[in-house]
Amino acid sequence: MKNALLMKIEASYSLNFLVYIQNLFLNRYQNKDEWKFPYLPSRGEFQEDFEMRYREVWSEVARRISENPTNDLGIFIDEKSLFYQRLFAQSEDTLKEYNDIYHSFNVWWQSMAGQFAVESSISEQGQTIYTQLAECLLEKGITPQKELTLSLLYDDCLLAQLDLPPYFAVVSIRDCLVDKELIDKLTEAFFTK
Repeated sequence: MKNALLMKIEASYSLNFLVYIQNLFLNRYQNKDEWKFPYLPSRGEFQEDFEMRYREVWSEVARRISENPTNDLGIFIDEKSLFYQRLFAQSEDTLKEYNDIYHSFNVWWQSMAGQFAVESSISEQGQTIYTQLAECLLEKGITPQKELTLSLLYDDCLLAQLDLPPYFAVVSIRDCLVDKELIDKLTEAFFTK
């Protein structure tokens, strides 16, 4: 049996924006030592049932990206209001705050310190992950039927389950650099859930 693994790693605009929003939300309830990037003092209000809504938006966006990765940028740009309408309390002040959050993320993400740095941070480890995963699949006699897409996050997704369709996985930089069980978790991406 030959290695048939095709794998790509992409840092999603939309999923990373959701992590950015998640961290803003979590920072409101954590002490200074636990704050996550970004820390932006914000007066904008989140929906009362934010965590449930977040899980719903996360699942919808992840599913759409898994079906067609080119959906990602379209969701982020063309459906900018999706995140606001579903996650933030609706008011003029909150809309202004949301627009500031959106633009702050976009400026960071398009800079060398954003998407480029996130993807570069695991470039060497990405090759190791590929090699270890290919070896694991060969050992288990698993032949991939299509390309595996890894969607890379700058930070952990803490508020949503990562139950994803086959051949699509979401991993954080921390997962790639620290998680000793990452290959076993990625192997599960080859099975229907």
